[in-house]
Amino acid sequence: MLMNRRQLLYGMATAFAGPALARLGTGDEGPSGLRVNAARLERRLEDLSAYGRPASGTFADGVSRVAYSDADLAGRNYAMNAMRDAGLKPRIDPAGNIFGARAGMDPSLPRILFGSHIDSVPNGGNFDGDVGSMSAIELMQTLEERHVTTSHPLEMVIWSNEENLVGSPAAAGGLDQRVLDRVYNGIRMEDGLRKIGGDPTRVAEARIVPHSLCCYLELHIEQGGTLDKAKIPIGVVEGIVSIDEYEVEFHGFANHAGTTPMPERRNALLAAAKLIEAVQDVVTQAPGRQVGTVGQLEVFPNAHNVVPGLVKLSIELRDLSAEKIARLGDEIQQRAQEIARQTGTEVQIKKVDHDPPAMADPEIQAKIEQAAAGLGLKTMRLASGAGHDAQWMARLAPMGMIFIPSIGGISHSPKELTSWQDCANGANVLLATVLLLDGR
Repeated sequence: MLMNRRQLLYGMATAFAGPALARLGTGDEGPSGLRVNAARLERRLEDLSAYGRPASGTFADGVSRVAYSDADLAGRNYAMNAMRDAGLKPRIDPAGNIFGARAGMDPSLPRILFGSHIDSVPNGGNFDGDVGSMSAIELMQTLEERHVTTSHPLEMVIWSNEENLVGSPAAAGGLDQRVLDRVYNGIRMEDGLRKIGGDPTRVAEARIVPHSLCCYLELHIEQGGTLDKAKIPIGVVEGIVSIDEYEVEFHGFANHAGTTPMPERRNALLAAAKLIEAVQDVVTQAPGRQVGTVGQLEVFPNAHNVVPGLVKLSIELRDLSAEKIARLGDEIQQRAQEIARQTGTEVQIKKVDHDPPAMADPEIQAKIEQAAAGLGLKTMRLASGAGHDAQWMARLAPMGMIFIPSIGGISHSPKELTSWQDCANGANVLLATVLLLDGR
């Protein structure tokens, strides 16, 4: 990658200012004088993007670094080499998670853990997970180069198969063993785990002992447009939303489309359409940031000349308040019964999953805001509507998340984009937050 003039000047400045920055980072002035190498962070993000890039593609074409693929394996090897450059000795646990530790002055203190993931969805972007992972490496390398020793031991992690939530649930002791029997991207997950250096027969040993952690931090792109629209560089996550999922079936009567009079029809698809609209109404009429989605629809017999006799659909509700989405779910179920009576159909609704919210620790939120303020960066508190590894770590220790803007709110897409300045801002806030939590 060719550096532009600004990047070259930045590199020269940080090279000559290294000892001074180290003194600022460890003296009475606090962590405000310590900064990451933004050019190196940018280079690593660009280098990592090569693993899973479309043939003859560029950084702008996104990436398919799906867990357990050859691209995932190559990306993990790249990350581990970068960790070695940062003075770390990578360790792979039985769940395929990659750890790198740095000793503190007091080994009896619980460690501060931070990180993210580098696997992607098919045809994904180059920032989801990658920013947090490469920034964790950069944080460790900055401390190494500036000869800063923290009181607490520090540890970074790159979680395995985040898109299917394998690595972090295993670390939290909550991995369903049946997950490893599933086939993903053409490979049985159990075999995929072996491919990346894990051991499915010893996954239980990947569990982290809760009292061994001081806290967990994760830097991530927002994957939404709130920060971008507000032109706020740093988001302080209040928590990761609770999710309720329902399966719905409308049973009508399949009959000839040309000979069945309209008043006599028991059209299951008509009932489903009314419920889809009802979900929209119920969710939008309540105050707050909750969301509701009907994302799957199956119609039977799915023929152009037959009145549909059966329709299956999904409903998903998300909000920080589990109580709120439970109330909304109850109201939607009542509306579904009314719709069934109106359309002469029968409805069956089953709640199939509930993920409780994972709340960020108030003290960590305050430290993130303090760190950002020290860097002259404005902040906004917001919820995470997407799931993250942090929701599992919240079961073990106090958790905090730092968001940086996603341009246009686009994510899980080759068009996913975050500015290099925002990446550097996020890495610097992560660094300053770690040092504040360490008590420096």
